[in-house]
Amino acid sequence: MKNHLNQFVNFRNLVVVFLLVLVVAPFCSRGQVVGLDNWYNREVKALTGKPFHYLWTDTENSGYSQWGDLFKKHGATLATIEEAATSKNLSKVDVYIIVDPDTTTEAKSPNYIQPADIKAIKKWVEKGGVLMLLANDAPNCEFTHLNMLAEEFGIHFNHVSLHPVVNRKWDMGAFTTFQDHPIFKGLSKIYMKEISSFTLKDPAKSILTENGIIFMTESKVGKGLVVAVGDPWIYNEYIDHAYLPANFENLKAAENLTQYLLKSTGKAK
Repeated sequence: MKNHLNQFVNFRNLVVVFLLVLVVAPFCSRGQVVGLDNWYNREVKALTGKPFHYLWTDTENSGYSQWGDLFKKHGATLATIEEAATSKNLSKVDVYIIVDPDTTTEAKSPNYIQPADIKAIKKWVEKGGVLMLLANDAPNCEFTHLNMLAEEFGIHFNHVSLHPVVNRKWDMGAFTTFQDHPIFKGLSKIYMKEISSFTLKDPAKSILTENGIIFMTESKVGKGLVVAVGDPWIYNEYIDHAYLPANFENLKAAENLTQYLLKSTGKAK
């Protein structure tokens, strides 16, 4: 009798666990996924033919491996998107990062951002996706098609090169005055060199301005967010102090940016 009772209790417990899984599982989300584009930016090394430049897997100065580590530190999973943006592949990520789309000097046949890609990205943002656009200065970025995308959110990258730095005179690239924004919380000095600026329309707004020039912007569209900078900014070379003097705080800025992007996704709300 006792054995039968134990079996019944065990069976009842299994049923309870099964029902809890059915009820609770739909409300338990997977960890956030951060997708980094490797289609519009698809540079390869001439000697090896291997992809590099602003990639999670690139551990050299040119890569984003250290930024990727920050995302993983906060529980996110990294993904690389090696095809044009579609509703299908965007549905698998919560943050989508496009960096420095290729010019014809960087790729023989650049993969330009197309109208269908823009449509898919805009719908994804409106549903709660977070889009990060990191461009570059003129002439090191393909602005025409990038601006077709950015302008859907009131953002236009200007084809200019500002904040030049000569002979590692680091303070030429310093920003020391910040607006009240989570990305700049606790910061006193960051570094960005040779960057493009912005012209904005609603709903975009400036989040970093110097002498009347807009250097960083964000746009809240639907349930989602777009953040844009005219520079790759926090790649390995300038995220920490391998080169930068100790009084620059790019690593802290990268930490702030990482948390802000993750907290802004539809999943986090």
